[in-house]
Amino acid sequence: MTNEEIGDVKNSVKRLFFVVVSVILQLVWLAYLMTEVVDISPYISGGLQVIAVIIALFLYAGRRNPDIKLPWIMLILVFPVLGVLMFILFDASITTYTVRKHIEAIDQQIDPHLKQNEETLNALKKEDPSMSNIATYLYKYANAPVYRYNDVTFYNNASDAIEAQKEALKKAKRFIFMEYHAIEDAQSFAPIKEILAAKVKEGVDVRIFYDDVGSIGFINTDFIERMEELGIHTRVFNKVVPFLSFFMNNRDHRKITVVDGQVGFTGGYNLANEYFNLTHPYGHWKDTGIRIEGSAVQSLTALFLEMWNAIKDDHDNITNFLYMTPHYKSDGFIQPYGDTPLDQETTGEDVYLNIIKRAKHYVYITTPYLITTSDMTRELTLAAKRGVDVKIITPGIPDKKTIYRVTRSYYQNLVRAGVEIYEYTPGFMHAKEIISDDEIATCGTINFDYRSLYHHFENGAVLFKCSCIKDMITDFNNTLTVCENVTDKYLHRRGRSIIDIVLRLFAPLL
Repeated sequence: MTNEEIGDVKNSVKRLFFVVVSVILQLVWLAYLMTEVVDISPYISGGLQVIAVIIALFLYAGRRNPDIKLPWIMLILVFPVLGVLMFILFDASITTYTVRKHIEAIDQQIDPHLKQNEETLNALKKEDPSMSNIATYLYKYANAPVYRYNDVTFYNNASDAIEAQKEALKKAKRFIFMEYHAIEDAQSFAPIKEILAAKVKEGVDVRIFYDDVGSIGFINTDFIERMEELGIHTRVFNKVVPFLSFFMNNRDHRKITVVDGQVGFTGGYNLANEYFNLTHPYGHWKDTGIRIEGSAVQSLTALFLEMWNAIKDDHDNITNFLYMTPHYKSDGFIQPYGDTPLDQETTGEDVYLNIIKRAKHYVYITTPYLITTSDMTRELTLAAKRGVDVKIITPGIPDKKTIYRVTRSYYQNLVRAGVEIYEYTPGFMHAKEIISDDEIATCGTINFDYRSLYHHFENGAVLFKCSCIKDMITDFNNTLTVCENVTDKYLHRRGRSIIDIVLRLFAPLL
């Protein structure tokens, strides 16, 4: 890393520190003012307590997940001043109305281009009605069609995936779209930047989109200026500012590359050194991804355009980028989809729940975090109890020690029902996959935790009877050989500590 890059990182960390301190001070100051006002008059104090009870009742009767309701209700009733203040400031349905309406307006332009081919859906239904049910759900609630005749390749490590990605970038003729949670302007990104700059000179429309919080430890805002100087159009999602806002909690966690609307890549890896084991902050980094070639890429294109146009008002002519590509002689079906925290649909979690529910023989899962809702825990334990082989691989070396502690606190209930837990001893397991019965799988960005399932913009792809699922199964079994089976260790462990209980209680709000 050059001195300039080191300086960028230091400046970014300072900016993040300043923002965090500023937000905390604002929250403390507002809480202090409200407390002072309450102390002045018993009527105000009583009125605030009534408001707290009313909000708690509405939360109890609302549609949101009970696991998220409980910590809010407890916080509001035990600490009315602080609880009501935080709920008003941080509740998504109150403070993200404008953003939500803006994205909905963009989706109205995009959605007509994503029509479900009924012949494809009927063909899937003939193969397996339960699979077509999942596909129907995704199209109805996430406007994600299922596609046939696409070529899908699975990469069992991020290094192979990024090399394939570079080769695809070199062949671009019309446009390149790249959307990532984290980008590090360092060794791993240097050859990509060189390719992108060369493509700009050839007249290719090149765009990069990244999340500010995800990249803040890697780059400074000067990154945009440097990219623009090369002709690479660059935008940042949800820039961190020193003001209280719930929307700051909603990050873009998607990982998407699209080349000419014909070739697309997605998976767990970002564009930073540690994902390709150029650095080893948490031991060996295990990540995976897929390459899609065919008509299904238009769904990835749509997801990118949704976020890109949500940042500024100079919207694209969607028809320039969304179009069907030639069919490929590949087997199986694929359904790329996105998830957003701004609607009432928990798409990512519902896909996982449906796959677990339909499992007959086995469910294999890899995830960096295992902080599950009661619904997810129930489906996993029910599957194990009815004889399904449920195996989950989590990291052996954590990237966040507190989150790792919360993850391990969920092991006991799962293993007591028959779920097997393995920890990846070489380092950090970052792949986000679920594979079931040799015929259905997912690969994407969605972790098994509240942050991915409820707070982030995410994306994934469901694979139905694709031949590459065999490669995913082989990789999972090979990975098991370097994992520690911790099932028995947690099977006989006694109850949780008070710290674990408190952490788990408020995990849904983190």
